[in-house]
Amino acid sequence: MIPIISEENAATVFKEIFKDVPGWRKKMIHYLKDENPEINTAIIEAANNTDLDPKAVALGAYMTYILIEMAIKDADAIMNFQE
Repeated sequence: MIPIISEENAATVFKEIFKDVPGWRKKMIHYLKDENPEINTAIIEAANNTDLDPKAVALGAYMTYILIEMAIKDADAIMNFQE
């Protein structure tokens, strides 16, 4: 099950993305090349094999990835919380 993406995380990510969309997308390409190269390859393949704007497809995929990653970290923090 995918964890819930908080409004706070979404706002944080959107704020960062929309400061510099091309720069953020390039940053995510490099991040995912190291973090999860298979996902990065899949995103690039999907972006290049569609009639849609490839940069927009990649942006949406990278945005989704980072939001899910943040939600997983939040869920893990809650599960591992100790008083």
